[in-house]
Amino acid sequence: MSHLQALNTYFAEHREQHLNELNEFLRIPSISSLSEHKEDMQVAANWLAEALKKLNIENVTVDQTAGHPVVYGDWLHAEGKPTVLFYGHYDVQPVDPLELWDSEPFAPEIRDNKLYARGSSDDKGQVFMHLKTIEALFATEGTLPVNVKFIIEGEEEIGSPNLPAYVEENKEKLAADLILISDTGLYAPGKPAVCYGLRGLTGVQIDVRGAKGDLHSGLYGGGVQNAIHALADILASFRDEHGTIQVEGFYDKVLPLSEEEREAYRALNFDEEALKEEVGVKELFGEAGYSYLEQTWARPTLEINGVFGGFSGEGIKTVLPAEAGAKITCRLVPNQDPEEIISLLRAHIEKHKPQGVEIKISEFDKGAPFITPFDHPVIQAAGRSYERVYEVPTAYTRGGGSIPIVAAFDEILGLPVVLMGFGLSSENFHAPNEHFHLENFDKGLRVLGDYLHEVAGLKL
Repeated sequence: MSHLQALNTYFAEHREQHLNELNEFLRIPSISSLSEHKEDMQVAANWLAEALKKLNIENVTVDQTAGHPVVYGDWLHAEGKPTVLFYGHYDVQPVDPLELWDSEPFAPEIRDNKLYARGSSDDKGQVFMHLKTIEALFATEGTLPVNVKFIIEGEEEIGSPNLPAYVEENKEKLAADLILISDTGLYAPGKPAVCYGLRGLTGVQIDVRGAKGDLHSGLYGGGVQNAIHALADILASFRDEHGTIQVEGFYDKVLPLSEEEREAYRALNFDEEALKEEVGVKELFGEAGYSYLEQTWARPTLEINGVFGGFSGEGIKTVLPAEAGAKITCRLVPNQDPEEIISLLRAHIEKHKPQGVEIKISEFDKGAPFITPFDHPVIQAAGRSYERVYEVPTAYTRGGGSIPIVAAFDEILGLPVVLMGFGLSSENFHAPNEHFHLENFDKGLRVLGDYLHEVAGLKL
């Protein structure tokens, strides 16, 4: 019997037991952002630690941080084989507005083969799959094909403020050959995807100050600078009419797409007409020479997220505003550095500052972009495991969003990162009625088990 056949049998026979155990985990209201759930966070961490011990994972610890605990464990008896570091998080988003849930968020319920509960998809359900994969391999083979380490945190939903320091302090303990994360999704229902890159993020708030207070537009208009007009001039200077960013040096270090990547994106046959209908626009907009997927996965952006200032109440008020402001974020791609981009933004704003105003620039949190090379053996092996179980070609994608801790792993540990997710974008993570399609729970367990065998055969 092949390892995949053995896994199929084991998971089928233990499905009800596994779902009952997952429900226990989901019942813990581990909301990291709310102080009243601090004890629940400890309960969830302890639950995970006990679950790891039951799997024969060794050196299990619940490590306290300045915030919520990190759970660690390892099994290192596969001599000469690679070491896989699993990462996930046990914290979840708040459940508000509660009245929009069709069932209690922390009382798991299965409807139409979907498991409804907060954290079912993001990320407790996917973390749990890693645990059950290890259980199944021990049960069917008596050992593991690779060495494994676990690091499961409780602060991902609040930006992982304490994890980079923890990783830095524990670099030796966390040494591995690759990092495996299941906190992403499939490309589409029935269409698996390996995400091999994520964009970074940085941004600023621009505050413009003119006169010492709002002025009468009849008495002063035309003779004193209007803060909103000054701000509008700055904002208009950032991009041309095609959306190409005009900040000097902004594109200098952008890692270009390879032809193999562009061909992989074309092979996905992305439906731009369906997208227009979905978002309610008549035409798309973006940097010339790139497809929508290339624009949103592999090209950097500069977006105005909000503008404020002046009078916005009912009717009209003839004032010349003294203050105005805007919030701007940039999605970054390899090899752009968030600190360098901030410096370029500062220089651009100073260069385009109109007369008669002063400018204050405040920086936001920053996250670096990340990429594991498209043709890296651990990425291609993941694709093979997906295809073996789903029986369709795997999509190779980049994510347009940002997961700062992934970039931190990349920078601190210097390891390839494999994002093998099993969620779907329709599963309402972060929203009421979050759910997880159990079809992908079932298939995902088999994919993960097969992948560890794939990794065991790699020379890393």
